[in-house]
This record gives sequence, structure tokens and C-alpha cells, in this order.
Amino acid sequence: MRPGALDAGHIERWRELRALSGAPANPFMEPEFTRAVGRVRPGARVAVVEGAGEAVMGFFPYERGPLGQGRAIGLGVSDCQGPVLAPEHGLTARELLRACSLTSWEFDNLEAGQTLFAPDATEEFDSPVLDIGQGYAAYEKALRAGSPKFFRTTTAKERRLARQAGEVRFVFDERDPAALRTLMEWKSAQYRRTGRRDRFAQEWISTLVRQLAADHTPGRTPGCSGVLSVLYAGDRPAAAHFGLRSRTVLSCWFPAYDTDFAKYSPGLVLHLRMAEAAAGAGIGLLDLGRGAAEYKDALKTGNLRVGEGASVRPGPRAALYRLGREPSRRAHSFVRNRPRLAGYAQRALNQVGRLRDR
Repeated sequence: MRPGALDAGHIERWRELRALSGAPANPFMEPEFTRAVGRVRPGARVAVVEGAGEAVMGFFPYERGPLGQGRAIGLGVSDCQGPVLAPEHGLTARELLRACSLTSWEFDNLEAGQTLFAPDATEEFDSPVLDIGQGYAAYEKALRAGSPKFFRTTTAKERRLARQAGEVRFVFDERDPAALRTLMEWKSAQYRRTGRRDRFAQEWISTLVRQLAADHTPGRTPGCSGVLSVLYAGDRPAAAHFGLRSRTVLSCWFPAYDTDFAKYSPGLVLHLRMAEAAAGAGIGLLDLGRGAAEYKDALKTGNLRVGEGASVRPGPRAALYRLGREPSRRAHSFVRNRPRLAGYAQRALNQVGRLRDR
């Protein structure tokens, strides 16, 4: 069915199954995210798995291409993927794909513990997390002990920012649409600067973000609400972040900052303030998302694991899928796993970004 056709009973059962899984309540795995993607992606579908007596045994959100190629719902921006199934579902990956008329299902952030598709993951990656389950004070104490220089430098830069640009003020849940527009402009500029594809140039992504930002009241959408956080210096935004939260997890999604303030590291200041406010709001985990970055290494307390790959049913279309996707995937993997080559690639991307801005 289309995601918008899920009724109240489906939503309740989806939540029950997620609770039974014992996995962190990642908002990308909640029905609200699937329904939001369904509003902007015409190929979005949800397979409802029924057992004996029509008891619902699970849900499989996906997007379907014209030739039966499948992909994770929101692939390209979703940071946690996989079906939501009862432990006793009894399915195989091929059976599920066949029932959905899919020749393949591609994923790049398969959730840890997703046993149905785990054998099809060709690579696994760390997804850094920041555990604030014991409160922000406990996290700060551990950060001071483990990375004293980092903490001192960041807080000193925050004080200097206040002295030179005006009072530093943080808003955890900013409602001003202008602040979201500013964040998206910063992020687009960052993509261009680093030679990467601008995600917000894709209409479905920018529309998805705006819709999730507009519908972000936690009481109304407990599993997946948009949260826009902004660090101000005086009356001017210095850094901002838009992410998704459940009751207990904040998935960090789109952080960016004003490059005029770069010397003050406003993005790091923002993340510390965000962790403090999130802990106060009952959130126990910040998921920083897959991908290496110095600020993630400095802030994290541990890692989750996510998988990348594709489940492919045998047949001629499967061969076409492999011809079209596997060479690119293997090339990316080859470069990614060789630090020197990865450094060359990043410098090349930066050069492309500089050429774009001329």
C-alpha cells in the first residue's frame, strides 16, 4: 500500500514491533518518516506482512523503480533502514522481495540487528553516537576527563564568540521558518564548497525537510518529529542543525554554520548545547550518523554499526542491476578503505568546489 494508507491500527502495531525489537528508537525507522517520504516520492510503498488469522507480523517500507528495482525508503537521506518485523515472521529476503515484485532492494544504512538482509551487506560502517542517558552532567564529566583539551578549547571559543559578536544564545526547538531557510542555504554552500552533490537541489529532499520541520510537535508525532536548533551570536545565527527525534533518540541530520564565524567553531558549540538541551528533554542518545568526521570523533561516546549493500533476486534484471551498480559501489569502497587515496579524492572534490564558486 501507499504509506498514506496506513491506518491507526497499523501505526500502533508498527510501534509495538519496534518496541519488541529492543533497538534504539531511531526516528528514521518510525511510521511518520515513511509517511513523510510517501508524500514526496511517488514510488514509496509499505508491504504489510500478515500471519495466521490476519495478524500483522510486520512492515517493509521501500521505494520501487520502474523495472522493479527497490531501495530503502528515503535512500540518500535516511540514516537507518530495514523492515519492522515480529521475531517469528518466518520470511526469507527473497520471499519478501518476490511478494513486493522487487528484483532488488538497495540499502546504505541497514540497522544493526536486521537479520533478514544482513547477509546481503557488502560493507559495515560505524555510526557514531553520543550517549546522554545518564544526563548531560555525566557526559560532560566524561568528556572533560577523556578529551580535556578539546573541551577547554571549545568552551574558550564560545566565550570569545560572545565577547566579539554578542551574547551567545541557543534555541533547541526554533520555530522561525527563516532560520530553516538560512540553514539550508549554508548547507547547500557547504556541499558546493566540498565538491559534493547539493542534496537540497533535489526538490523531493528540500520539500521533505520543510514538511518535517512544519510538522514537529512531539505530542502529535511521537515517533518522528523535526527539531531545528540554532546557536545565535547576538541576533545573528552562527550555527544550526535540523534533525529528527523520537522520545529517546535525536538523529543528527543537517548541521551547518556561518563561515564568517568559522574560527569560533560554532558547530562544536552548537552540538554541546544541543546535547545538554536534548538530555533535558528526556532524550538519551544522539545518533551522529555514518561517516568519518573529526567533530564526531571528539564528541562520540561509542558507535552503532550500519550496513551497505543490496539484496538481489536471481534473474536477468538482477544481472542488469549488478552491471549498473556494483562497479560504482566497488570503486567507492576501494577508495574509502585506503586513507591516502581517500585524501586525494577529498582534495579533488575541494578543487571542484572552488571551481564551482568562481
